Amino acid sequence: MELGFDVRITSWAEEAERRIEPMRRKLDAIVDYNQWKVIRAFQKHRVSDYHFASSTGYGYNDSGRETLDLVYADVFGAEAALVRPHFVSGTHTIGTALFGVLRPGDRLLYITGRPYDTLHNIIGKPGEGNTGSLRDFGIEYDEVPLLENGGVDWEGIRAAWTPNTKMVGIQRSRGYDWRPSFSVAQIGEMVRFVKGLASETESEVVTFVDNCYGEFTERLEPPEVGADLIAGSLIKNPGGGIAPSGGYIAGRRELVELAAYRLTAPGIGGEVGAMLGATRAMFQGLFLAPHLVGQAVKGSVFAAAMFEQLGFESHPRWEEERTDLIQAIRFRSAEHLIAFVQGIQKAAAVDAHVVPEPWDMPGYESPVIMAAGTFIQGGSLEMSADAPIREPYIAYVQGGLTYSHCKFGIMTAIQCLVDRNLL
Repeated sequence: MELGFDVRITSWAEEAERRIEPMRRKLDAIVDYNQWKVIRAFQKHRVSDYHFASSTGYGYNDSGRETLDLVYADVFGAEAALVRPHFVSGTHTIGTALFGVLRPGDRLLYITGRPYDTLHNIIGKPGEGNTGSLRDFGIEYDEVPLLENGGVDWEGIRAAWTPNTKMVGIQRSRGYDWRPSFSVAQIGEMVRFVKGLASETESEVVTFVDNCYGEFTERLEPPEVGADLIAGSLIKNPGGGIAPSGGYIAGRRELVELAAYRLTAPGIGGEVGAMLGATRAMFQGLFLAPHLVGQAVKGSVFAAAMFEQLGFESHPRWEEERTDLIQAIRFRSAEHLIAFVQGIQKAAAVDAHVVPEPWDMPGYESPVIMAAGTFIQGGSLEMSADAPIREPYIAYVQGGLTYSHCKFGIMTAIQCLVDRNLL
């Protein structure tokens, strides 16, 4: 036994690392590109230590906040950005973007199937009371399911198109689906297609991308292939495991301004907002993000290789291209699933003694089990895993601030399965 691992697990890990070495080198090249891109943006806007100073009250003339917005806009290839600790989650950030742009009578059309569970309450459900959803404000919603192979249904989009389709939603990551996440190139193809449909009906459409989990996994970001607006969370990729909270919205200047009016108030927008000491962590987190995302993606590749060796299905497979952090692993029963997630928790540096159990988490439609021994509560750039307890029994693993921790987490989870005679 080495550090408590069965010798078979150590052997499996050594074999997996030999197999994935070419992929790790390929990922290193993406890390280098994105790291240099971030540094260039810092240099262009002359980031200095006085930009890290805290602000209070209204936060007027906060040069750190203003410069952070400019740096984010450059990094993501956008005209403008809104980066704030006041966004409480990715869901809040996405909701701010949707409510900021859409108006009564407009229609939101998601073309990547049903979006992530936590957005369902933002969209609203038929027959619900006055909850403040998009539906309550007279904003229509529809979605085009993906094809069986996880691809976009181009003819389905054409059939669902209406002249009042004001916004098209694209979810980059898989969410709780057994499908590929979408690459930036594929997002560009979607953008061109729907812009063409809008042109045919002599209307305009805003293309919105939920960019969560995808930042810095590729060389390009969605605005660089034509997306009008993107949003994401700072407790995921771009916060670098350091930002204590927050989110970002980036894209066309007038759309970012509308989102800022929703975050604060019309006429105020992004001109105010005390940063309350968070600015340094947000800058430093962005600086570290390309490297840490690379560590996490390597960890996902390792996880896929390990479980494929053991006869489990993984998505994506270890040798496939990556466009987000998430690694899906399909298990044979709820017992396998629960043991795996509990094993990930057991490998944490924080709260390793806690044993997660399935529970009815707000915003989710099935009981969910979550492993999250993180320094930032809910920080999914850190090693974490979650799964709805429903068939097929799929665990979604994301994050890991160091590749070594990713390895430790996967090996500990496998040891948990071995100890319970599930392997």
